[in-house]
Amino acid sequence: MKIAVSSTGNTLESMVDSRFGRCPTFIIIDTETMEFQAYSNDAVSSAHGAGIGAAQGIAKLGVKAILTGHVGPNAHMALGKAGVEMYVGATGTIREAVEAYKQGKLNSVSSPTVKGHFGQGGRGRNR
Repeated sequence: MKIAVSSTGNTLESMVDSRFGRCPTFIIIDTETMEFQAYSNDAVSSAHGAGIGAAQGIAKLGVKAILTGHVGPNAHMALGKAGVEMYVGATGTIREAVEAYKQGKLNSVSSPTVKGHFGQGGRGRNR
């Protein structure tokens, strides 16, 4: 299955970025083969709408799920409309996050986990 992980870098040894819309890179991985490709997040420097822009970019790549630390309301809405499943709580390296996902250790979410603009200085969690 093809998934995306919010990342601080462009390898499987890069760390997971907890911010979905403001992460610099997405690693797209085939969970069966572990083949991957890094994609720059073009929405990262957007003044507004980074979550929506990142979600639209990810959806165009045909991923079925995103692994990240948190997902805000706009990104959640856009990913949901695109049929992309969201798993939060991912930490460690990209490789470790994918293994946690494969082992069922990440939480699937049906609502945002942070308020809007979280990646721009963190206004706090919804919970």
